[in-house]
Amino acid sequence: MIIYGINPVLEALRVGRVRRVRVADRAGKRAEEIFALARAKGVRVERVDVETLERDSRGGVHQGVVADLQPLPDYSVAELVAAAAPDPPLIVVLDGVEDPHNIGAVLRSVDAAGAHGAIRQARHAAPLDGVAMKASAGAAASVRIATVVNIARAVEELKEAGVWTVGLTGDAPDRYDEVDMTVPTAVVVGAEGTGLRRLVRERCDRVASIPMRGAVSSLNVSVAAAVTLFEAARQRRVKRGRT
Repeated sequence: MIIYGINPVLEALRVGRVRRVRVADRAGKRAEEIFALARAKGVRVERVDVETLERDSRGGVHQGVVADLQPLPDYSVAELVAAAAPDPPLIVVLDGVEDPHNIGAVLRSVDAAGAHGAIRQARHAAPLDGVAMKASAGAAASVRIATVVNIARAVEELKEAGVWTVGLTGDAPDRYDEVDMTVPTAVVVGAEGTGLRRLVRERCDRVASIPMRGAVSSLNVSVAAAVTLFEAARQRRVKRGRT
């Protein structure tokens, strides 16, 4: 897997997922941080021309650096739940999210909010490629991700594991901030434009909406996920007695 951009490569180096780094001959000062970290991690660094980076990144904004990433580990649903211990799990389920920028942004929020992983579908979903990695600012290299065949079945697995599943949908009467997310929780978000599929929605324990006060009727899926994850994080801080 190829990743590119200063921040994604730095983050991937920090978590030990990089096999090789290629840097432009005239890379800027921030490249020195990459050189130092790569040396410390024992990762080979090569000087190449810009044309090579353009080809490897397929025209993406590489900022003069491209890296080869080790294959991301693929977790099971049960492993995501178990990895949260001793905290109650907080997981995001992506039901057919097909834009790699959105999946990258969701994974960045998963990392930032202190959630415990994400579940995505193998088909009809955004690939975990350089675009998603760039959008995640490197968080995709460290977030635990389970790739499943069937999202509805994954929701059932979560429920069987004692995780409360909350689907986000614009027509739900309950507000997202009225849902108790201090308990083991999976936030289920749907595809751009179409939202949750009927079968997935029916499998959720509860559905909730984010109130919209302006002219638009919905939020981008990555923004909706971020709003809900940080509400869950807030509730959990309050429960622990911290503000």
